[in-house]
Amino acid sequence: MSHPDCRLNLRPLGTPRGVSSVVGPHGVGASPGDKKSKNKSIRGKKKSIFETYMSKEDISEGLKRGTLIQGVLRINPKKFHEAFIPSPDGDRDIFIDGVVARNRALNGDLVVVKLLPEEQWKVIKPESNDKETEGAYELDLPEELCGSHPLQQSVKGCNDSPDVIIEAQFDDSDSEDGHGNTQNVLVDGVKKLSVCVHDKGKENSDTPVTKDESTSMSQDPRALPEKSLQRSAKVVYILEKKHSRAATGFLKLLADKNSELFRKYALFSPSDHRVPRIYVPLKDCPQDFVTRPKDYANTLFICRIVDWKEDSNFALGQLAKSLGQAGEIEPETEGILTEYGVDFSDFSSEVLDCLPQGLPWTIPPEEFSKRRDLRKDCIFTIDPSTARDLDDALSCKPLADGNFEVGVHIADVSYFVPEGSPLDKVAAERATSVYLVQKVVPMLPRLLCEELCSLHPMTDKLTFSVIWTLTPEGKILCEWFGRTIIRSCTKLSYEHAQSMIESPTEKIPEKELPPISPEHTSEEVHRAVLNLHGIAKELRKQRFVDGALRLDQLKLAFTLDHETGLPQGCHIYEYRDSNKLVEEFMLLANMAVAHKTHRTFPERALLRRHPPPQTKMLNDLVEFCEQMGLPMDFSSAGALNKSLTETFGDDKYSLARKEVLTNMCSRPMQMALYFCSGVLQDQTQFRHYALNVPLYTHFTSPIRRFADVLVHRLLAAALGYGELPDLEPEALQKQADHCNDRRMASKRVQELSTGLFFAILVKESGPLESEAMVLGVLNQAFDVLVLRYGVQKRVYCNVGKKPELTLIWEPEDTEQEPVQQVVTIFSLVEVVLQAETAALKYSAVLKRPGTDGLLGLQDKEEPDAGGPEA
Repeated sequence: MSHPDCRLNLRPLGTPRGVSSVVGPHGVGASPGDKKSKNKSIRGKKKSIFETYMSKEDISEGLKRGTLIQGVLRINPKKFHEAFIPSPDGDRDIFIDGVVARNRALNGDLVVVKLLPEEQWKVIKPESNDKETEGAYELDLPEELCGSHPLQQSVKGCNDSPDVIIEAQFDDSDSEDGHGNTQNVLVDGVKKLSVCVHDKGKENSDTPVTKDESTSMSQDPRALPEKSLQRSAKVVYILEKKHSRAATGFLKLLADKNSELFRKYALFSPSDHRVPRIYVPLKDCPQDFVTRPKDYANTLFICRIVDWKEDSNFALGQLAKSLGQAGEIEPETEGILTEYGVDFSDFSSEVLDCLPQGLPWTIPPEEFSKRRDLRKDCIFTIDPSTARDLDDALSCKPLADGNFEVGVHIADVSYFVPEGSPLDKVAAERATSVYLVQKVVPMLPRLLCEELCSLHPMTDKLTFSVIWTLTPEGKILCEWFGRTIIRSCTKLSYEHAQSMIESPTEKIPEKELPPISPEHTSEEVHRAVLNLHGIAKELRKQRFVDGALRLDQLKLAFTLDHETGLPQGCHIYEYRDSNKLVEEFMLLANMAVAHKTHRTFPERALLRRHPPPQTKMLNDLVEFCEQMGLPMDFSSAGALNKSLTETFGDDKYSLARKEVLTNMCSRPMQMALYFCSGVLQDQTQFRHYALNVPLYTHFTSPIRRFADVLVHRLLAAALGYGELPDLEPEALQKQADHCNDRRMASKRVQELSTGLFFAILVKESGPLESEAMVLGVLNQAFDVLVLRYGVQKRVYCNVGKKPELTLIWEPEDTEQEPVQQVVTIFSLVEVVLQAETAALKYSAVLKRPGTDGLLGLQDKEEPDAGGPEA
C-alpha cells in the first residue's frame, strides 16, 4: 500500500486525529468558546448535560427484577459516538447512542443500562452497506484458540497457546470485545497502526461528527419488522470503572481567549477519541505553554481524569507527565502502558526483600527429600532463541514395551512466592507479564523470572511435573503429578527442534546445536525430539477428530536495529512443527491439571472456559456464507474447523480467501475466561468451545501468568503438599476476574506495540506497495487485508468529486499487454459488482483523480471463483 500523503498516526483507538468530538448539542466536543454554551453558568446553576446516576439500592433492585442490564461497555473506535454492551441472551448487542446516553462511562467500564422505549431503538436499514450493529470489531480470541506467541525480540513465546489458534499479531487474546457487522465491517486489525491513508477531507477539525447514515430515528420503529431494530439503552450507573482514566494526547489553548476559562485551563485532547477532552489547570502545564503553545504541538502528555461533572461537556483532569515527542518509540510505549494501567515501575525494596538474599542461591538439602529427583533424565527446553524466562521443559524416555514416559516440567514459581507476601500481592496485582515488541514488563522481579525460576540448562531447578506413560498414538496409560528437581541438558530453540524434525535420519552437526551437558548426547536429544514429534502429531490429529477448532491468522515479527532499537524489517511469523510439538504437550498438561484440581476441589478449582460464539453474529455469518456460495458448516467447533480446512484450495488466491474467512469466523468468538468452579452452577458452562473439552486451565506458564501460580497452589494442596489456599470461591472468582481484565489489557498493549513498530517501519522505509484482498465493502470505504503483512486497513473513497477505480485486466496469454479500464465510482458497491461480472483476474488500483498517487489498494482476485466476497 502506498500513498503520497502517507502519514504516521501512531496513536491507538480512534478516529483520525482532528475529527471534532462534537456529538449533538450536548456532546463532549462543544468548545468552551461555543457561543451557545459560553457563560451558561453565569446566571444561576448550570443546566445538567448528564443524568444523575441511580442509587445503589435502585440498581440492585433493578438488576434483580430484570428491568436493568449490566455489561462491559465497548465504544466503537471508528465511530466514537456509538457504544454497545453485550446482550445477556447472546442476541444482537444493545446500542448506546451518543456521549450523553453513555453518561460519562469509558471504554471497558462495567455499566448498568436501562432500555429506552421501543420508539427510540436504533433502526437498521436493510439496504445499508455501512451498518455497524455490533460495535467496533476488535479481534479477541482466547490464546488457546489462536496459538499465539508473545512476539518480541527477546521474549519467550506462549508454548501452551491454543484453543483455536489465531496466529494474529497479538499475544493471548481474550475479548474486550467489539465486533463489526460480519458482512460489512472490518476495523483495522493491527489496529491503530498507522500508516494512515485518510485524505485531507477526513481530517477537518471543524466538521462535527454526524450519525451514521445507517442509523435512522425518523420513521416510527414500531412499524418496522423486529429484525431491523436494535435495542437501545442509556447508562444509569457505573458498577466498576475499569478504564484507567489515563490518556495520552496533546495540549491546546482554549479557543476563546476572552473567556474566564482561558485564564485557568488548557484543553487536553486525547489521542484516543473515545476519551473526552479534558480541562487541565494551567498551573500543571509547562511554564511557557501559554506564550509558546506551538513549541508543544508535537509533545505527548499523559493526563488523568479526576472528575466529570453532570453539567460539563468536558472532564476535569491533572496533567501527569510530559512523555516526549509523538511518534518516537519510548514516549509512545510509555503512553500505551499508562493508558492501559500497566504497572511498569521498579519493584519496591519490600518486594525485593522477599527474594532469596544469599546469591548464588542453591536448592536447600531438605527439598531433595520432598521431591522426585529427575536430574539424570534427558530433559530440555524448546523456546524462541532469545527467550530468557524458560518456564517449561520436556522429556521423553522410551520404555521396553514400546511405550514412552513423557514429562512436562514447569518452573515451581509458587515455591518462591509465599502466599500473602508483598511479592505475592504485587504479582497478583500485575497478574501477567506484558510483552511489547522491544521488551517485556515482567510480572515478577527479573531475579526470579530470568534466573532462579527460569529452567536454564545444566543447573538444578525446582519444578512441578506431570508425567505420563503414553502409547506411540498418544493414549494415556498412566499419569503422575508431583514436585520434582530437574537439570535441563540443553536449551533448544524452535529452529533447533525444527531442524531435528526435518532431518530424522541425519546427525545434526554439533556446531549447529547449543551446548549439551556431557551426561547426554545430541543423538539422545534428537531421538527424544523425534519421539515427542511423533506423539504430538497423533495427539493433534485426535484433537481435531474430537472436534477442536483452530483459526490461523498472520502475525508480524520484527527485526530491530541493535543500536537504535528502530525496526529494520518485519516478517510473518511462521508456526511450524516444533511449535506444534510444544503446544500439544502444554495442552495435555493443562487439561490433566484441570481434571485433577477439579476432582479434588470441585468448589475451588480455578479453570478456564470458552463460551460458544455469539448467536446473532454467528447467524449473520452463516447467512453471509450462504449468500456467497461458501459451503461452511458452523454447527460445532469441529465442523467449522473442517470447513476451513477443506473448503479452500492451496493456490495463492484461495489461501488469501481463507485468511479473510478465518478473520470473519473469529468475530463471533467470545473471550476465554478464568473462573472459580464453585461460582458457576451449570457445569456445561465449564466447557472450552475451541478445544471442545469439558475442563481446561492454565498451569504451564507461572513465570508470566498469576493464574498459573494459583493453579500450582491448588495442585500442591490436591497432592497433600500443603494447605488449600486461603480463598473462598467468591474471593477466588474476584482474582479470576482481575486476571481476565489484566490479560485483556496486556493483549491490547501488545497490539498497539505491534502497530507502533509497523507504523514507524513504514515511515522510515517510505511508501510500501503490497497485494491485498478486499475484506468488506461499505458505502464510502472498503477494507482490505494486506497479504504480505497480515495487516487490515480501511481505504476511504471520498477522494474528490470524481473518484475513479482503475482495473488492470491480466490476459491469459502472457505475451499480451494488460488492459486498463477506468471506472468512475459513484458507489463502490457498483464497481465491485461490475468486477464480479468479468471472469478474469484483475488488479485494482484506486487513484486520486488527476494524480499518480495510489490511495491504498492493489487487489487481485478471481471473480468467477467467488468474487471479491471477503
